[in-house]
Amino acid sequence: MTGKHNQPHKAQRLARIGFALATAAMLVAPASSAVAESRLAPAKAPESIAPAPAAVISTAAATAPVAAIPQALEQEAQEFEAIKGGTASFYGRELRGNRTASGERFNPDDLTAAHPSLPFGTMLRVTNPRNGDSVMVRVNDRGPFHSNRVIDLSEAAAKEIGIARMGSGKVELAVLNDGTSDE
Repeated sequence: MTGKHNQPHKAQRLARIGFALATAAMLVAPASSAVAESRLAPAKAPESIAPAPAAVISTAAATAPVAAIPQALEQEAQEFEAIKGGTASFYGRELRGNRTASGERFNPDDLTAAHPSLPFGTMLRVTNPRNGDSVMVRVNDRGPFHSNRVIDLSEAAAKEIGIARMGSGKVELAVLNDGTSDE
């Protein structure tokens, strides 16, 4: 069987790509450091000083800079505070261009959301517990105005976590802690 069901989830793909990039950087870094050190070394060492053993050179090469952490892994290192989850729905293309409660124009391709009480600009991690997929969204609107729903997602955000086809689904919510709390 071929198709979408046999493909790894986006988070798995990002983790694999990040691992491959980090591995490649570690393989290349010692070689590039050794080349850089050979350019910095004097052409002739004074005869009174014995040449440095090879171990010193390899130790310096081992301290090469490490590759940057992929964004997906950085997201996991950030601190989140879980808030009440529930049913999420999404609003799509029919509202494109309408003003949101924050005053900006709605774009269904942006990763945004409507929440009844969180401040505009709040970053939320929305997770679909059925498949484990998560997406970061920014609150820019008010809603949903249905008693059984906790958040309205943009179409792009709903697709990211796999609830777009169903129209709604259970989600877990967590607010990004930006370190500005008064604890």
